[in-house]
Amino acid sequence: MKKNKYKILILADLKKSTSSTLQSTVSLAKMIDAEVDFFYVKSASDVVERENQLSAMRAINHDYTATDKKIKKIVKTIADEHQININYSFVFGNVKHEIASYIEQKQPDIIVLGKKKNNLISLGGDKIIQFVLKQFDGTILIADANNTLEPNEKLSLGVLNSIEPLFNSSLAEDLFAHMQEPIKSFKIVEKSKTSEETNLSANSNTIEYVFEENDNTISNLSNYLTKNNINLLCVNRHEDPSKSKSKTATQNMKLIVNNLHVSLLLTGKRNYSL
Repeated sequence: MKKNKYKILILADLKKSTSSTLQSTVSLAKMIDAEVDFFYVKSASDVVERENQLSAMRAINHDYTATDKKIKKIVKTIADEHQININYSFVFGNVKHEIASYIEQKQPDIIVLGKKKNNLISLGGDKIIQFVLKQFDGTILIADANNTLEPNEKLSLGVLNSIEPLFNSSLAEDLFAHMQEPIKSFKIVEKSKTSEETNLSANSNTIEYVFEENDNTISNLSNYLTKNNINLLCVNRHEDPSKSKSKTATQNMKLIVNNLHVSLLLTGKRNYSL
């Protein structure tokens, strides 16, 4: 068991989905007894448009006040509603550099990123999700804006491809008390007669759904997640590609993030993480 409190870091963008991202984060924090930090970086070039130093300083000061007011309102609303403390901070600067420095300084256990409403997320070179996936070895929650985790409600949990990281983690012990049973395990394989379900074991109380890998796999998986009311899908992002000839969750990450309308809990390498 982890003795100290888990540390959750929200990397915010202050878009419309920020409140729902906070809501899902608070839900997770209450389940595992975690402390929450909210961090926002605004590119300095988005604030300073003039070369004149005095004008630049005025622009920064004005934007700083407006940004602080906006963040405080969003954070306070969620914190007061759910009676939880949320620390927040923000800086102007190079977005990737500031995020990397903050992660190094805070050493969070879990990082939360928001998934925009009705908008695909590109995992291209400049995008923050891809940057964080490369930068951070711990657990990452990509919170879906349309399928928010609700405080004090049971999780309907699904696991994609590998269930071992879930049951072999100390964090799972804290989540188990908040899970509906049975857990749904989804596996993508090279060859399968049909999509089918079978009980894995009496002890794990898990139902497994097997999908044949083809062009419709992700679409079929999405339908099954909806059918089973899954609101959190655990994905092993560090699966070893050499263990299978089929595409891994890591290789399919862009498809998974863009096409599965559910919050994703991406596993980390650390032994306390999912």
